[in-house]
Amino acid sequence: MNSIHEIVQQVLTTGYLTINTEDQLRRLLSTKYGKEDFYAFMHLQQAAMTGRVKQESRELKYLKTV
Repeated sequence: MNSIHEIVQQVLTTGYLTINTEDQLRRLLSTKYGKEDFYAFMHLQQAAMTGRVKQESRELKYLKTV
């Protein structure tokens, strides 16, 4: 299984967070993780908030309301 840090790097590279990747991150965040993973996740949150990363779940939610 990948670490949070590795997953975040992949998402930041592609600029896209899939539903499957979100689920994988949720599972990993429910276990013990280190400081590097914590900071990586915070970086991912910031990237999503500023629009540098698009989220598949938000896109699907938007399409359902249109």
